Amino acid sequence: MSKNNYQKPSNTGKKQIIYGLHAVKAALLNDKRNHYELLITENHQKLADNYKSKIQKITFLNQKEFQKMYGSEKSTQGIILKTNDFERPNLQQFLKTENLNHKSVLLALDKITDPQNIGSIMRSCALFNCKGIIVAKDNAPDLTPSLYKAASGAAEIVNYFKVTNLKRSISELKKTGYWAYGFDSSNYENSNNINFSKKSILVFGSEGKGIRDLVKKECDEIIQLQMQKNTHYQIDSLNVSNAASIALYEFFKS
Repeated sequence: MSKNNYQKPSNTGKKQIIYGLHAVKAALLNDKRNHYELLITENHQKLADNYKSKIQKITFLNQKEFQKMYGSEKSTQGIILKTNDFERPNLQQFLKTENLNHKSVLLALDKITDPQNIGSIMRSCALFNCKGIIVAKDNAPDLTPSLYKAASGAAEIVNYFKVTNLKRSISELKKTGYWAYGFDSSNYENSNNINFSKKSILVFGSEGKGIRDLVKKECDEIIQLQMQKNTHYQIDSLNVSNAASIALYEFFKS
């Protein structure tokens, strides 16, 4: 059903599918997007009423129809948005604005490929005022529907920069005043107090392998978060999304 008060935003990009309640709500609130259709189960009537001014077409499906077309509601939560992506800055464009800030933190993720982890990290970025995540384009997922869902809306505001060479990008950032901190659970020394630079890059590697040596060499400091390891049960490290959340919090309160 068409809505007379629908307004098309100016910045649009490639077509996307987004599912999950929080991810879809955030996308509908993003005025930079141009939405095509909202497909929902009948129990989401209230949501449709609240967001009808944001969308051109709303299609209601009963649960049987929805499951036949889109599978179990376990992943989609009974809500799918067909939309256009919005124009996003590249890293160089972003830094022109970000460098005006007195304080700035960015994340560099080295070979972290799980969309669930990256989505969770995005949520922490949104809450702790980190505006950008940098990944190597050959070793990281795209902004997929599952990543959008895991980010719970944070993908609308946290920039996701896919670069050709992560090591080189960290090196270039350091030339503009950033200090790079590599977080490595195999480091022998715990870090009780981290004296963050006002402009910091927090670098994390994949679980198990950690940060690659060539990327680690670009880090100005290597840090292990303080924790009590359980050697008997071999519980000796945090999930990377949890570690990133702690590091972002420490920077946020510094």
